[in-house]
Amino acid sequence: MNELNLDSFEEAYHIIQRVILPTNLIKSDFFSEQTGNSVYLKPENLQLTGAYKIRGAYYKISTLTEEERKKGLIAASAGNHAQGVAYAAREFGVPATIVMPEATPLLKVNRTRNLGAEVILHGKVYDEAAKMAQQLAEEKGYTFIHPFDDLAIATGQGSIAMEIVKELPTVDIILVPVGGGGLATGVSTLAKMLNPKIKVIGVEPAGANCLQKSLEAKEIVTLEHVSTIADGTAVQTPGEKIFPYLQQNLDSVITIEDDELIGAFLDVLENHKLFVENSGLLTVAALKHLQAEKKKVVSILSGGNMDVITLSSVVQNGLILRSRIFTISVRLPDVPGQLTKVSSIIAREKGNIIRLEHNQFVSVNRNSSVELTITMEAFGEEHKHVIKEALKEAGYDPVERMPTGI
Repeated sequence: MNELNLDSFEEAYHIIQRVILPTNLIKSDFFSEQTGNSVYLKPENLQLTGAYKIRGAYYKISTLTEEERKKGLIAASAGNHAQGVAYAAREFGVPATIVMPEATPLLKVNRTRNLGAEVILHGKVYDEAAKMAQQLAEEKGYTFIHPFDDLAIATGQGSIAMEIVKELPTVDIILVPVGGGGLATGVSTLAKMLNPKIKVIGVEPAGANCLQKSLEAKEIVTLEHVSTIADGTAVQTPGEKIFPYLQQNLDSVITIEDDELIGAFLDVLENHKLFVENSGLLTVAALKHLQAEKKKVVSILSGGNMDVITLSSVVQNGLILRSRIFTISVRLPDVPGQLTKVSSIIAREKGNIIRLEHNQFVSVNRNSSVELTITMEAFGEEHKHVIKEALKEAGYDPVERMPTGI
């Protein structure tokens, strides 16, 4: 494929219907009220492989010759492209090898293996895994399936824009997550073909903003290192083949801090009962960065593959960030009844104690020789303030600590 064109987008749209599930837009009253725009979610986390990547992988493999397929396929991926290629390879009855970064969540590794692919763990980030995959392709003659820097891959991903415009013809803004840029290329290019007035905004982690840096420099920029909890978009270099399309069709790029993703996870889970991985939450976090203009905004939730350990960490940190769990310490006289008194104040103010540490050896002064560290649940920042003020009024001086061992 030498260029992105409408005929190929239409062909891809029809071919991938064999393997994708419908992900109809979800109108979000919660995010609409929060942001002042009409917000719709595109839940690609509900695809069979847990992410949109099946679209590009299946279309790309459908364009290969029988000889290219029989050589065996190889890809590098932080997880979602891996599962897309593994699933598509199984559908076409050909072997696949996937090189994944060593820190890839176990869930993504196991799911890739369960789809029949051989998995090799190599490197700290995607770029290192990709070098190994390309080396193996040269040595063993495998057909390399790039996760983003491939026009056929981008064409398959662009089918998302086709679905959005079919379902919501008057869409004003599409927010699309960016790692290497394949999804953003397909979505932005097709969206502009269908309606040049549609704004397409890329959203990157602040700790892996290779596309933003490249667009600013007007040439491909490689980051020295990346650091983000959005592992699916932890890419150091955007795609070279697709970069001109991103320059032409992407209206802007928003960057998101990791803390914003943690809050977005809680919002989506609690208000929409949707399980979305950190990279897929980039566009949700970006909603608050848009002006409140009553625009119709579609947020693409690109995937939902997150392991249980990461899930636990995100939930706990989210509750802490929003003061729904917090820890304080107070000094008490070493006399009977003090623990009951403090507990009664907290109970009166509707705080729920979940952990207590009672240390009698912090001082030889019996008037303040006991340190009580309390971790509790609250309704949020305002409620936390009420509890702390109640303790102050009772003569205690609560000092806030970082919760541990929740």
